[in-house]
Amino acid sequence: MQRSLFLLAFLALSIVGCNPGTPDANNSSSNTSASNGGNTAKKFRIAFIPKGSTHEFWKAMQAGAEEAAKANNVDLIWKAPLKEDDKADQGKIVENFTTEKVDGIVLAPLDEEALKNPSKEAIAKGIKMIIVDSGLKDVATESFIATDNEKAGYMGGERLAQALGGKGKVIMLRYAEGSASTMAREKGFLEAAKKGGLEVVSENQHGGATRESAQSASESLLQTFKVGDGLSIQGIFCPNESTAFGMMKALQNNKYMGKVKFVGFDSSKELLDGVASGDIEGLVLQNPSNMGKLAVENMVKVLKGEKIDARIDTGAKLVDKANMTSDEVKALLGKK
Repeated sequence: MQRSLFLLAFLALSIVGCNPGTPDANNSSSNTSASNGGNTAKKFRIAFIPKGSTHEFWKAMQAGAEEAAKANNVDLIWKAPLKEDDKADQGKIVENFTTEKVDGIVLAPLDEEALKNPSKEAIAKGIKMIIVDSGLKDVATESFIATDNEKAGYMGGERLAQALGGKGKVIMLRYAEGSASTMAREKGFLEAAKKGGLEVVSENQHGGATRESAQSASESLLQTFKVGDGLSIQGIFCPNESTAFGMMKALQNNKYMGKVKFVGFDSSKELLDGVASGDIEGLVLQNPSNMGKLAVENMVKVLKGEKIDARIDTGAKLVDKANMTSDEVKALLGKK
């Protein structure tokens, strides 16, 4: 009997020794360590704050950011102001994410001055910040990832001068005061237009943040230059998607389309249809998807303690009827 009890006790001890126990299913550190060879990986929380959410540009940027977030196991929070001209709302969003203590903030500032203080406060609290699309004055951020907007605007001015043979009167409908990206494009366009022999007869009107406000401003601006059934101007430039769309609609509604050379900026289905038909001379296209992707990828590097470039140019290309079906442009537009 004693021999049997001894054998049973020995077997029980052997079983316990072979089974160290199952890790707690709620203990993520244990699970992560096991799956990563003992290295616990932190899942970073990154807030991405664009200028808006309705324009195709921001939708493409969001797609690129989400792609990078998935690839890098990032908790990405995308939050835009309700209106693309609400600087105060965008500032509050920055403040809220600062209070939440996210690891990093990617910001496309609506205004180079108005977003300074909220951004400085976030950085002072230890939150890493990267600026995309449009610059921010006097704030030391990790990087500025954007198009070289002045150069891109210059491309638009060069193309309009080329299309008009180096002579003619042209107008420019601006976007909004304080928007660093579009102000740089406008500056580049004016430099190229004047250098190319064009006479800029209007450059001080603004289209505003929406397609509707841009169309209204375009209607008023075109009325100023109406002569009989036509216009006294030969060319037009618009520095972003909403102003380009609003101007296109105004030209169509007044049957002026095709009577002037028109160069826009950014893309939408309607604008690309205008290029394909020849009604729009060209569009200067950025790469918003790549901008969003690079912003998230580089923020992850910063949060891991790696160095990144202070300025990253995501490039721009002028797209016209001749090249819009090329592989390069298809890739830029996210088409196969």
